[in-house]
Amino acid sequence: MNTELKTAEKNVQEIIDSLGKLKQEIHKTIVGQEEIIDQLLITFLAGGHGLLEGVPGLAKTLMIRSLSEAIDLKFKRIQFTPDLMPTDIIGTEILEEDHGTGKRVFKFNKGPIFANIILADEINRTSPKTQSALLEAMQEFEVTYGGITYPLDRPFFILATQNPIEQAGTFPLPEAQLDRFLLYIKVNYPTAEEERAILAGTTGRKGAGIERVMEGHKILEAQKYVREVHINAELIGWVSDLVRATRPKETTVKYVRDWVRWGAGPRAGQAMILTAKARALLSGRLAVTQEDIRHVAYPVLRHRILTNFKAEAEGITSDDVTTHLLETIGIG
Repeated sequence: MNTELKTAEKNVQEIIDSLGKLKQEIHKTIVGQEEIIDQLLITFLAGGHGLLEGVPGLAKTLMIRSLSEAIDLKFKRIQFTPDLMPTDIIGTEILEEDHGTGKRVFKFNKGPIFANIILADEINRTSPKTQSALLEAMQEFEVTYGGITYPLDRPFFILATQNPIEQAGTFPLPEAQLDRFLLYIKVNYPTAEEERAILAGTTGRKGAGIERVMEGHKILEAQKYVREVHINAELIGWVSDLVRATRPKETTVKYVRDWVRWGAGPRAGQAMILTAKARALLSGRLAVTQEDIRHVAYPVLRHRILTNFKAEAEGITSDDVTTHLLETIGIG
């Protein structure tokens, strides 16, 4: 085995060990929610953005804050409210006087978007105009103000939380912005055992604080290795078949034609493969399995399959469509 390969294997093992420590630190404040934490870490490893949805009180914000405290990166929280403006996120120009020349010049005052980890808290409580201020940053990793483009530091992640859209005072995110989120993560109520542990752990003496166990450059290194995780042609073909089967005008699956208005685009296939690779690495493997794809299919397709009015009336969700496709679309 050559030296370069040995070094790569050592680096991968160090990353896997760091991810294990990262989960341990998060669990100092979060009880249970193993799948949710894994999906957050998959989002990080794949270099994308995550949207967490759940009713108030399920520790969505605490989970993201705990994750940010365990990584040595700049963190900013933006509380989305109905009166929040795009300039409150991106920044604005202010008039300053040059004490040397006496001239007044405009200087760009950077907003909270200029950090590494952004918590966009209750993102669907603000107007679509303000929501759209995040689009360029999420896709291009830069923002433009006054005709000047400002690059964002890498790594850069937006982790947004939202309350279910049925709740009062919410604005559903437009499809174009939803598609920018790599994973749409549903946060459910804890189990009875977990809830008892939460009640016992949060009403007594405060526990140990979270330690920083991972640096930003290690995240970037991990993202590089994620893309080198192997996936065979057969599994790539299966991903393509799954995504194409979500489109009512192309599919041969009657279930989809009956319940789906719009299907997923190519970005869904890219997201599924990339997150499956990230899950494999998180599990200590360097090759994608069928189970990896099954695991990530739900949060990848959840916001990219739009059901029709008939489905909504019958209580058919995009997760139901994904389940049906996984059961009916075979490999090969």
